[in-house]
Amino acid sequence: MQFTSEQRLDDGVLEREFTLGEIPGILWTPGAASASAPVPLILLGHPPLGLRGMYPRLVDRARQAAADGFAAATIELPGSGDRPRWAAAEQARAELRRAMEAGEPIGDEIIDALVLPLVERAVPEWQAALDALLALPEIGGPVGYSGGVISIGTRLAVVEPRISAAVLFAGSFVPRAMFEEARRVTIPLHVLLQWDDEGNDRQAALDLFDAFGSKEKTLHANMGGHTGVPQFAGDAAARFFTRHLS
Repeated sequence: MQFTSEQRLDDGVLEREFTLGEIPGILWTPGAASASAPVPLILLGHPPLGLRGMYPRLVDRARQAAADGFAAATIELPGSGDRPRWAAAEQARAELRRAMEAGEPIGDEIIDALVLPLVERAVPEWQAALDALLALPEIGGPVGYSGGVISIGTRLAVVEPRISAAVLFAGSFVPRAMFEEARRVTIPLHVLLQWDDEGNDRQAALDLFDAFGSKEKTLHANMGGHTGVPQFAGDAAARFFTRHLS
């Protein structure tokens, strides 16, 4: 991991950009982190829209995490942002747009092509980032995962034992294969669902929640579209992490 820039935000949070090989990322730590014991870490997932485009939402979530005493970090997903274009992913997105514009059902073949290769590439990168982040003296455990493509979060919850709890956003397409993986998830989960999300199959989200094998799992559903998550829902997610990571 190589840090490439740093700045102190107005609330004292230290923001540092880094690269991990070819993968860009950002780490935020609380203002007093350097003078205290290592802090827990929340991995901030996001859709494949690029870190620059997602930055305003990511930094808001990072500031909340820092206010609660946590570090937060994110990395650029494969094929997005400044990373090399990924022909298969571009083709899958084109097929999705074509089907949506034609008013056709989004079939399993399109969903699998869009999501499964992304999961296969992204999850090992998140694990490599976690290796590097936990090697920093200011970062300790436990670790949480928040948001992003729900299939990535599901896979990470299955294969990464260092993740102790997760807040998942039910706002992306879910391949059928992920339902079997969901049954193997055992960590505490807090799932956010926007009831009128224009890009989400509500029934698939409910079925996935039902499939999760966790003994502690909460579904927080609210009226509104994809970007209309109310503040109190975010506050509830923050309290969830405080219970499980503090």
